Amino acid sequence: FNMVSLAVAPWLMRAWRFPLTRIVVALAFVMVPATGASVALQKLVADKSIRNLLIILVVGIVIASYFAYVKWVEKRAVIELSARGAIGETMLGLLIGALLFSATIGILALAGVYQVTGINSWQAMWATIPLFIFAGVMEEILIRGVVFRILEEWLGSWIALAVSALIFGALHLPNDGATLINTAALSLEAGVMLAAAYMVTRRLWLPIGIHIAWNFTQGGIFSVAVSGNEMKGLLNAKLVGEEWLTGGKFGAEASVVAVLLCVLAGIYFVWRAQRSGNVMQPAWRRNSHSRESS
Repeated sequence: FNMVSLAVAPWLMRAWRFPLTRIVVALAFVMVPATGASVALQKLVADKSIRNLLIILVVGIVIASYFAYVKWVEKRAVIELSARGAIGETMLGLLIGALLFSATIGILALAGVYQVTGINSWQAMWATIPLFIFAGVMEEILIRGVVFRILEEWLGSWIALAVSALIFGALHLPNDGATLINTAALSLEAGVMLAAAYMVTRRLWLPIGIHIAWNFTQGGIFSVAVSGNEMKGLLNAKLVGEEWLTGGKFGAEASVVAVLLCVLAGIYFVWRAQRSGNVMQPAWRRNSHSRESS
């Protein structure tokens, strides 16, 4: 029995440390309690406005669950959610996200594609904020904090950037109005840009801020569908014209204008990450270099 245990133990340890295993475990750590809390919220709170406010509590559960995974499983400090830079980087991200989508709408408005037909109450705009905070925090922790980060440690920055971007786009395929083309656009613009933004600081605050502000500006202010989800925000508006300009039912984030602006932003973040020495080589190359140096 002891000999069998000694033979099996190293195999189990290798399986436990394998990157894909770590990703599955991390996703479970975060998604199971968050999903449970969300379902409980839906069942226990009938008032939609109160339920929206309580979504912020689920955000706290998401962050706490990620901290628990990193502390208990990876046994390290949660550097990617450290207090250092939290306020400044989040605020910078909010500014970048708002400017990027506002520039998109501005160009579409000048082209006659985006047309304002009226104004809603401020309450309609504020009501969207909790949902966008939840989506921004949840998706950035799962896709950039778990999937991209662990793949990057294994496969290096470039492969992890491509794979996580494709996964991010593919996750939106079930949404209304989603096609292979507009989810590919989402992979290219958001998947690459947000991972590159994480690479610049090695913290999640910057991409979280960009993600929240992009969605809020899109749905909460300009009332444009967010990844296929119809939104009612501050302005009553409509998009008219060819789908490659409007983004169709999926929303203006599938517009060629949004893609071009976000790709430029993504290129800038990649350049900044390279200049800062934050591009990671694949594990086998790092191991090879360490053996050569020793």
